[in-house]
Amino acid sequence: MSPEIAGGTNILIAEDDLVSRRVLEVFLARWGYRVTSVSSGDDAWRLLNEEGAPRLAILDWMMPGMEGVEVCAKMRAQRDKPYVYVLLLSSRNEKKDMLAGLQAGADDYLTKPFDADELQARLFVGERILHLQDELISARDALQFQATHDPLTGLPNRGEILNLVQRELARCLRTEKAFGVIMGDIDHFKRVNDTHGHLTGDAILRGVALRMTALVRTYDSVGRYGGEEFVILTPLSDVTGTLRVAERIREGIEATKFDTAAGELRLTISLGVAIRDCGHARDTESLLQAADAALYRAKATGRNRVELATPADFELLTLAGAPSQGTRRS
Repeated sequence: MSPEIAGGTNILIAEDDLVSRRVLEVFLARWGYRVTSVSSGDDAWRLLNEEGAPRLAILDWMMPGMEGVEVCAKMRAQRDKPYVYVLLLSSRNEKKDMLAGLQAGADDYLTKPFDADELQARLFVGERILHLQDELISARDALQFQATHDPLTGLPNRGEILNLVQRELARCLRTEKAFGVIMGDIDHFKRVNDTHGHLTGDAILRGVALRMTALVRTYDSVGRYGGEEFVILTPLSDVTGTLRVAERIREGIEATKFDTAAGELRLTISLGVAIRDCGHARDTESLLQAADAALYRAKATGRNRVELATPADFELLTLAGAPSQGTRRS
């Protein structure tokens, strides 16, 4: 195996014997590893809990303070840390010792005196396993992202928006801190699709998503609710703060020239605002319906407006249900 296989991977050596530690350092440096060495289990444990800790570790079994098997066991008890591949090094060569080391959480076991070629091969296996694990984690994260985000805009999708509102509602009930929901709908979007085609419409949706994300505060959330409709969640925000965010979005969209294959296009957006502590907004559905009712009113009174939900909106919703989305499109 060539030194390039290691690729400069950082590896931790925890070995109290100076001669053994120096021998390991020489071999590992020759194979292309970046080596961090300590002489005790306590120091190894400290380093493995630091940011950017090595993902590969060679731990001697017998060390002052915390032994190698103790370090292994404590690491495996931590579920929120990146996985560290551990090779346990020991002069104990009985089967029961090897089993005890593996049961403590070691991934591999090598007896002293070790063969350099065997050590290199075992470390290569460790790197390969870590690489495969990282690929699995990346694939899992990608699937999770796909399940919770809109493929066109990259924003949280409808299901994730509902989850975000529900979590914010739970926090609001605990802390008694208000939060707001803004529902926005691009004005005359059907006209864009009919005149310029759906590819241009898609480009507009992506552009609006980017612009909205830039216009809100860092702790606000922007999601695509469906079609040309977006939802913005404003945590720890009262009526004044949420209306300010909505107006900033309205002004920002109106002032933006959106570059498309059909040329520069200008748009406007209508927005409805609902606040958790107004009316009957006691659950996710009623809060979103209230924002939807306010949006309907913004459309009905001229578009390119921000409207605030009132207690009367909740009373009307209770009697008649939310306005049909189709009645306010375009």
